[in-house]
Amino acid sequence: MNDSPDDRNGESSHRGGFGEFAGEATGLIDRSFREQIVLVAVRFPGSSTDQVEANLDELARLVDTAGADPIDRVIQKRDAPDPATYVGKGKASEIHATSEASDADTVVFDDELSPAQQFNLEKILKRTALDRTAVILDIFAQNATTLEGKAQVELAQLKYRLPRLRGRGDQLSQQGGGIGTRGPGETKLEVDRRRIQRRLAKLEKDLTGLRRTRKNQRKSRRRSRFHTVAIVGYTNAGKSTLLNHLTGAEVLVEDRLFATLDATTRRLPLPGGETVLITDTVGFIQRLPTGLVEAFKSTLEEVAEADLLLHVVDGSGSDPEAQMEAVRSVLREIGAGDVPEFTVFNKVDQLDDGGIDHLLRHHEGSLGVSARTGAGLDRLLSSIGDRLRSLTQIVELLIPWSRGDILAATHREGEVLLEQHEEHGTRIQARLDEVSQSLLSDFIVRDVSGRVG
Repeated sequence: MNDSPDDRNGESSHRGGFGEFAGEATGLIDRSFREQIVLVAVRFPGSSTDQVEANLDELARLVDTAGADPIDRVIQKRDAPDPATYVGKGKASEIHATSEASDADTVVFDDELSPAQQFNLEKILKRTALDRTAVILDIFAQNATTLEGKAQVELAQLKYRLPRLRGRGDQLSQQGGGIGTRGPGETKLEVDRRRIQRRLAKLEKDLTGLRRTRKNQRKSRRRSRFHTVAIVGYTNAGKSTLLNHLTGAEVLVEDRLFATLDATTRRLPLPGGETVLITDTVGFIQRLPTGLVEAFKSTLEEVAEADLLLHVVDGSGSDPEAQMEAVRSVLREIGAGDVPEFTVFNKVDQLDDGGIDHLLRHHEGSLGVSARTGAGLDRLLSSIGDRLRSLTQIVELLIPWSRGDILAATHREGEVLLEQHEEHGTRIQARLDEVSQSLLSDFIVRDVSGRVG
């Protein structure tokens, strides 16, 4: 039987108030000391105990990254979430007893709680109740360094917090109808809501401007005719280490989740003589909060518009397959599901030969590397060049003798594979992208499949 919601005429103990806004994202976990955290997960039909334990292991890493210490964990088996308390009132009382016994400061749930569930739980637990989303937002708030990153995180945090505002019962209510029930002015709750909404509007306006700037930058890069490669992958898979090793970018590298949030783009020369633009992006994770995906839209658009995705996977991880699916789920969400993908298993220096062979055998066309030691990176660069060249079309051009400028443009625009001098001019087979084909369309006679131009 479902529990009925508790009476709400009380003040939530949830931290992260809205008295003043400083224009920066603020954390949901108190980092003035190492909080003691109890972790809670619910096993629903269709999930295994191993899966739930693995999810709690990842949640423990998230909590540690946020600056707190997980000291206990509780797992419950249910058919469906309880609408009022997620775990049911009886289980919530058990969690309260566990928290009291271990002197825990906060309880963190592995799934997202509704505002009502969070409020009801905090009344029973007598301490802060947070969910996985709040912890991830907290980590992002710590790691955002640029103005854009801070604005993106603050936007996601405020959207998360707004429905969780709680008043103090009737004394703050402005919902009365009739003479004598109207207050002298706005209540604190309404002032908080109005200020948050104004701040949200300003952040969205600022990010719209930044999005236009990024769009113009991408247009400029496209005009430069460089192919673009986006590094994607699960958080802490080694993306930034790989970018540093390939380009000397000096991006921050730490052995913790979401160490870097801001996209970094560098030029990368390939063995074939081409130069590409390679971008390191924010790491993904299972159940990445929708609000974060939306807030980081301008950054993630870099991924959707790339020519090739370099999907870096931690080959030494406990479940690479689950991490790969989590990444691909986000890619589909941001409209990058159809971008060509090149899977690279990183950290192979931590695997034996059998482990490497198993991964490569089950993922055709993948490659094993170690961004830390540099093993396999020469082959990786060659493979990137091959993949990008395979995305362009080979066409045949007949260029009159009088058009030396077109001959030079063909060499400049693409990769010339064959050049023959004939009676009426120079016949060339070249690999050209769509833009180059459009520029040289008057001189293209056919593509390699034999279609006449």
